[in-house]
Amino acid sequence: MSMQPLAFAPPPPASAGVEALRMEVRDFLAIELKDRTPQQRAASWSGYDRAFSRKMGERGWLGMTWPKRYGGHERSALERYVVLEEMLAAGAPVGYHWVADRQSGPSILRNGTEAQRQMLLPRIAAGECSFCIGMSEPDSGSDLAAARTRAQPAQGGWLVNGTKVWTSSAHMADYMILFCRTGAKSADDRHAGVSQFLVDMQRARDNGGMIVRPIIDMRGGHHFNEVIIEDMLLPPEALLGQEGDGWKQVTAELAFERSGPDRFLSAFTLLVEAVRALGPAAPERAAVAIGRLTAHILTLRRLSRSVAGMLQAGEDPALQAALVKDLGNVLEQETVEVVRLLVDCEPSDAPGNAPLTAVLAQLVMTAPSFSLRGGTREILRGIIARGLGLR
Repeated sequence: MSMQPLAFAPPPPASAGVEALRMEVRDFLAIELKDRTPQQRAASWSGYDRAFSRKMGERGWLGMTWPKRYGGHERSALERYVVLEEMLAAGAPVGYHWVADRQSGPSILRNGTEAQRQMLLPRIAAGECSFCIGMSEPDSGSDLAAARTRAQPAQGGWLVNGTKVWTSSAHMADYMILFCRTGAKSADDRHAGVSQFLVDMQRARDNGGMIVRPIIDMRGGHHFNEVIIEDMLLPPEALLGQEGDGWKQVTAELAFERSGPDRFLSAFTLLVEAVRALGPAAPERAAVAIGRLTAHILTLRRLSRSVAGMLQAGEDPALQAALVKDLGNVLEQETVEVVRLLVDCEPSDAPGNAPLTAVLAQLVMTAPSFSLRGGTREILRGIIARGLGLR
């Protein structure tokens, strides 16, 4: 069995304009985040702050690459990337708009009707509309082809029944992009017969067709949810894209989800606090370990920027995105273990503790989820192996 080559395009070149934007973002964050603790910064893209998202929208930092007629700013993928990495490195609370700006908006732009684009994209770009993702299901996990939630044609639209699980922020989101079965699976194609729908979350709950139940994580936090859908009636115009095109649409959407700097900067605040605690006189062993982690971050940054350029060029970097996410998750989880070995402190988020111990306590409990969200490690490695011709 021969291995197929895996190509990454050269990352987009830097420019004076891009670096000026970087300084503008840093100046903004120096003011906006001055009172945020290291523990709050460690939450970053899961930190939910509507007011902060609106400020980003006012600055023109959401929907940056979209057409101006939909509230966008027609800026480059590299400019958007600079804003993303500065937000994450600083620990900004970007969770309210993150999914909408990262993947839901681009999916609506590519697949939606003109009415859907006009209704939702300007609100996302203004930081006034949040999304969640209705993909994973009980007993199927990251195997989206095993989805059993079904939408059937009915008088007045589509009647939906099923259950979604691990749905981040479903209890707070304004909309969901729901992945479900609308036709039969083919014997030769497990990916046939699936579609996507736009679901107004408040309307769905008010009409009694949806129940959102919290899943409490190991830290006692409420981020994940189980979403139970019973006889939920969606109007015809809720269909996103063409019926039966769900698999093609969702894989394109996942390329946006898996390739960004969030996939290797989720533990960055911990690394910053470790460097601060070790100080300039760090032991050689610690300096070598920190240097190695930093080199890995720089390498992943180059790969991730390359994927951003491929997306802007209209290419399909699903394989490259899966590789970035897998390598990034390995690095993020390894960072937690390396810091625990380097620094003599016990993880604890008790009031009054040093910043490093509080951030370490948070990351020890959340790092296991890094290789689950956006596709499990096993699924990603299967995608990579298939793309390389190894299976």
